[in-house]
Amino acid sequence: METKEKIEFAGLPLAVYREIGAHLRQVEGVEVGLIPQSSLQFDYYQSQIEGLWISWVSNPKSSSRHRVQQILAYYRSLYNV
Repeated sequence: METKEKIEFAGLPLAVYREIGAHLRQVEGVEVGLIPQSSLQFDYYQSQIEGLWISWVSNPKSSSRHRVQQILAYYRSLYNV
């Protein structure tokens, strides 16, 4: 059984989302994808990406979950989101 989570960092550019995704893909048992922006109106200050989805394989190791939380915390503090 897979578990999916949606992660959003308001206002981050596409390049940063790709960097976060690449970082998370290094964690065992984790798959990551980008969620395209769903807004129909263009806003220069809005990201091209709505968020990331993280998919966990069944029964992920607690160390994997902990590592993902560390990575997300790093980017939250780095970009103040």
